Amino acid sequence: MELREKLEILADAAKYDASCASSGTEKRDSRDGGLGSTEGMGICHAYAPDGRCISLLKVLLTNACVFDCAYCINRASSNVRRARFSVREIVELTLDFYRRNYIEGLFLSSGIIRSPDYTMEQIVRVARELRETHGFKGYIHLKTIPDADPALLAEAGRHADRLSINVELPDAGSLKTLAPEKDGGQIRVAMAGLRARIDEAKEARDEAARVRVAMAGGRRAAAPRFAPAGQSTQMIVGADSSTDETVLNTSAALYGSYRLRRVYFSAYSPIPDAAAILPPVAPPLVREHRLYQADWLLRFYGFTAPEVMAGGEGGMLDLELDPKLAWALKHRAAFPVDVNRAEREMLLRVPGLGAKTVEKIVAARRVRSFRMADLARLRVNLRKVGPFITAVDHHPRGGLLDRADLRAMLVPRDGLAERAGVLPAGMAAGMRAGRAVQLPLFGAA
Repeated sequence: MELREKLEILADAAKYDASCASSGTEKRDSRDGGLGSTEGMGICHAYAPDGRCISLLKVLLTNACVFDCAYCINRASSNVRRARFSVREIVELTLDFYRRNYIEGLFLSSGIIRSPDYTMEQIVRVARELRETHGFKGYIHLKTIPDADPALLAEAGRHADRLSINVELPDAGSLKTLAPEKDGGQIRVAMAGLRARIDEAKEARDEAARVRVAMAGGRRAAAPRFAPAGQSTQMIVGADSSTDETVLNTSAALYGSYRLRRVYFSAYSPIPDAAAILPPVAPPLVREHRLYQADWLLRFYGFTAPEVMAGGEGGMLDLELDPKLAWALKHRAAFPVDVNRAEREMLLRVPGLGAKTVEKIVAARRVRSFRMADLARLRVNLRKVGPFITAVDHHPRGGLLDRADLRAMLVPRDGLAERAGVLPAGMAAGMRAGRAVQLPLFGAA
């Protein structure tokens, strides 16, 4: 089979794995030689605002698999075209694509061939060849196999920036039913092992940094390297009957127990010749979107899983509203809050105020009082935030928060928010006319 044909098959097969991002990696200078440093001078990289390296070669080593997970397109009983890269082919593809400026790194996963140990050894060989033979200093994310020898997982962490192990499904019973060859307990044992090694490496790096400071520029102490960008996982949503509440509770437990960098959600996609136990249609994609929004609230906004779920019904998030707005509508007594006086923790719970915006507000209000125009200059959605805050020139119309139709008012409809008093008189018209300008106080937005 031609290399191009393999790439078409195995890159397409990798699209179902969402746990692919590159935030949190360490800096590796390319001045001492090597390719693809994430921070080296002369290397042009495109990063998303949250630090993710945007372009990665994302492929499977092979889509052949001895496992027969019911939800997987690459399961053993699936009638799909199979292909397999050699270690050399993956290495050469990565280097060639990097030299052409197509990618900044590699995400490598695989179906299970022969055994977990054999497959993991092949994955590790790719990373070892890139790092040690070719001096590749770009980003590497490896999907690890929980049943593999811990020594192989340890070597994977020495070469990779991030490791991930998929928990697959939020409910252990569903995993046993749909993926009988996989062991939820073993997956968590492997996660715990990775967490321990990541923590040990971090402590060693911190100690080495203290030694360097104490030596005031003396000989640099060597520090072990192990997956500096941490570990992540993925859950398939909609392949079983698990509710959003189960998904978020599982996510919260994973973050707390294993300090994961990310839990990714992947909406189940119906596959050919699917087992009767699987749903015939995919869940609405907005469900995946709402789960990501809820996950953000858990990680950066101080919410707990029960608080997030309080905005929904029957264990499911509200698909029409983002989770923070849904929570606020269920807790109207907590609002409005004074944007000039409220604690940071409460501002984070105001619909329409993002974490970075809250930090800007807290910093800027030390030297001036906020008006609605100031919020507009920070790109705040005034229609959404209006009912829940007070400012120097804004107080929500009396009884607004008690109105039964407040939810409907917050659905985007031209003119409705202004007429209902959500925005100050003339503010919406001024915004449409483009009169708002950036205040120098806040710098570049």
